[in-house]
Amino acid sequence: MAKTTLEKWFTPARILTGGFATLILIGGVLLSLPFASNSGEGLNFLDALFTATSATCVTGLVVVDTLTQFNLFGQLVILSLIQIGGLGFMTVTTFIIIFTGRRIGLRERLVIQEALNVNSLEGVIRLARNIVLITVAIELFFAAILAFRFSMDMPVDRAIYYGIFHAISSFCNAGFDLFGNFRSLTGYVTDPTVNIVVMILIILGGLGFTVMVDVWKAPRPEKLSLHTKLVLTMTATLLIAGAIGYYLLEMNNPKTLGPLAWNEKLLAAMFASTTARTAGYATIDYGSLTDASLLWTILLMFIGASPGSTGGGIKTVTTIVILLYVISILTGKESTVAFRKRLDPRTVHKSFAVAVISAILLVTVTFALTLTEDKEFIRLLFEATSAFGTVGLSTNLTPELTPFGRIIVMLMMFAGRVGPVTLALALTLRAQQKAMIKYPEEKLFVG
Repeated sequence: MAKTTLEKWFTPARILTGGFATLILIGGVLLSLPFASNSGEGLNFLDALFTATSATCVTGLVVVDTLTQFNLFGQLVILSLIQIGGLGFMTVTTFIIIFTGRRIGLRERLVIQEALNVNSLEGVIRLARNIVLITVAIELFFAAILAFRFSMDMPVDRAIYYGIFHAISSFCNAGFDLFGNFRSLTGYVTDPTVNIVVMILIILGGLGFTVMVDVWKAPRPEKLSLHTKLVLTMTATLLIAGAIGYYLLEMNNPKTLGPLAWNEKLLAAMFASTTARTAGYATIDYGSLTDASLLWTILLMFIGASPGSTGGGIKTVTTIVILLYVISILTGKESTVAFRKRLDPRTVHKSFAVAVISAILLVTVTFALTLTEDKEFIRLLFEATSAFGTVGLSTNLTPELTPFGRIIVMLMMFAGRVGPVTLALALTLRAQQKAMIKYPEEKLFVG
């Protein structure tokens, strides 16, 4: 009986939440050790825990510079946290279990289903295995290209290491870099190779593994699943709209795009649009953006990447489902339709729930930061949204946060990576139960 009660308590949502929390704690301990820092002195635990949270939640917000603070051991710890956090610790665990030949039970399959955000248990083990193989193949291929480019600026052995580090960080949408002094990729703002490779990695990581597998297997575009069609449509729309927005808003800003040639401005605008979707790399100084551009970035960060991907945010599918529902209301349609398919009302309801919970969480965290930090409101909102969307972009505010502010941002990064709904389910004391009683309906006046 005790075992049954224990099993009921350990729901998939709680296992996922607890797994990420444990991984962060282990990473924080390792990064606080003296032999993880260049100075030989241990980093204070709060900053180490913040770094581990940012790496595991593939965010990229940093309170200490990765290159100058951490030696090779510390950097490899961060890289491991990024890879495990990006793939999901259950995906990595599943691959290890498969490799060792152990059997995977029903409970483990349920947790994997929750982690991968898929609707069926069928094929989840095969999907988890393919995710790891696809990830390694993509990262190695583009790491080679980056290593070749970096070899023009640094010794070959260092270029290979930088290529691998930044390929993994890009694909996992983490945004950690090794160029020092919080510069990110600003030194390569006009370099087409670095920009294009990093953008491709960010986009692939942000599409979601199920989408990549579906695109790979589908014989023709019309055979793609509705989920894949919505993801590709919304991703393309956001990338194009985002680039146009940045180009128009920043083209005359002397501190960002102003000094660049028109083609370089376009490249930088495209990169900014891509990275705002949860990647965190920067080729321009976000502390110099206009308020309009900051708000534009906040919108893109809040939407984020796609379900089942390495990115955060409320997700592209959530956004497009809400938009389609609003359109159906305005046009007087009874059902929400996309690509001649009727959407399940429960999907629509869940999309609104995700958006509302996320908005409440964002408002709450921003309000808390206004109490702990003496900074401009727009910068605090930007920081909170960046943490929620696991983006990692900052107006250079992160290192200036107070200890309380760092704790708040850490919790926000964790909530953003686990997912607000998953986190809410994990914190719910009672298991979900279907209502046995139906109450009478009554109409209300709204709007």
